[in-house]
Amino acid sequence: MRFFCLLLFAAAAWAQGDFYLKDGDRVVFYGDSITDQRLYTTFTESFVLTRFPRWKVNFVHSGWGGDRVTGGSGGPVDVRLQRDVIAYKPTVLTVMLGMNDGSYRAFNPDIFERFSSGFESIVRTVKQALPDLRITAIQPSPYDDVTRSPTFAGGYNAVLVRYGKFLGELAARESLALADLNTPVVAALKKAKSIDSELAPKLLPDRVHPGPGGHLLMAEALLKAWHAPSLVTSVEIDVDSKQVIAKNTKVTDLEAGEGLSWTQEDAALPMPIDRNDAPLALALHASDFTEALNRQPLKIAGLTRARYVLRIDGDFAGSFSRLDLTEGVNLALLPTPMAKQALDVHALTLKHTQIHNARWRQVQVPMQDQTLERLQPALDSLDALETELIELQRAAAQPKPRRYELSPE
Repeated sequence: MRFFCLLLFAAAAWAQGDFYLKDGDRVVFYGDSITDQRLYTTFTESFVLTRFPRWKVNFVHSGWGGDRVTGGSGGPVDVRLQRDVIAYKPTVLTVMLGMNDGSYRAFNPDIFERFSSGFESIVRTVKQALPDLRITAIQPSPYDDVTRSPTFAGGYNAVLVRYGKFLGELAARESLALADLNTPVVAALKKAKSIDSELAPKLLPDRVHPGPGGHLLMAEALLKAWHAPSLVTSVEIDVDSKQVIAKNTKVTDLEAGEGLSWTQEDAALPMPIDRNDAPLALALHASDFTEALNRQPLKIAGLTRARYVLRIDGDFAGSFSRLDLTEGVNLALLPTPMAKQALDVHALTLKHTQIHNARWRQVQVPMQDQTLERLQPALDSLDALETELIELQRAAAQPKPRRYELSPE
């Protein structure tokens, strides 16, 4: 049976054109211990690598635990900005501060003034050093006053929301991008509590530092602020009309008989997510992450049998009713070879950031005041190792042709 294939790469190109990041960007994530956890940042990096595998976008993770707008144990803010931001010559900078700046107490005008003036100073400093820099101000992630009782009237998260409101005003005034990492996470936390009150606190285990599930929600908020595309790929096959509509992928060698088989060459991979992590799975259930950022629909009309088994490259992907396939199944939620490939990409994301962090925090900064003959060669060697890992990461992100087989069950 011969099928007519309509390939819609234009839709994917339109989505890419709207995205805040561009091919060739260098992104620096700057912030306190929540950024230092390297979770929402690595989720964001892996999304970009898997959704735009042909791009070369570099990421530097420069969070330091305890930081405020004045700096912290990594040095005063002028040192931090010069060494950990400006030295990398980023084209994009995200700044998330405020959790420590509010001092974990009720709103205090003097403390707020230090935060607001300090944040404004950060913006001025980096703009002066890097005039073409695009800055995203991040409204602070939440303090958990949802699954636990507030420690004082009104709760500490209300203070952070007030700080975030100032950042919204600053962003408008200084032409910054703005990402709200508080409101959607609080909403998901409330829903998660209604679903599973015992598991929900693990989204923010110590009320301040999110677990992977909380960080995934934060990455979603940042990516939404950057207008990230929701679609991975889309394929619609109509057996009766012999028509195929493919978006962000190419379908070839389609054969029909008792079932269907075809080859698919995608332009992107699904978001790498470990669904065995129970709090993370709860975060997905309590949010719109999948619909907003991880859609990979497969629709097949005109099938005649009641149930079908889908295999991709010979691996079992799922069993579905005819109605399921007519309405569409989201391949991004299945244990497909593409999902496994995306997890391999994320593993390399974590490895290169670990090497960078070791180079920075265990070698560069502790020894910066010493004259050591082998220091610079050691730093250069670690840089080369990270570069090698990044090359492997990009190679792992390249989609591969996959053979699909849909057989009656």
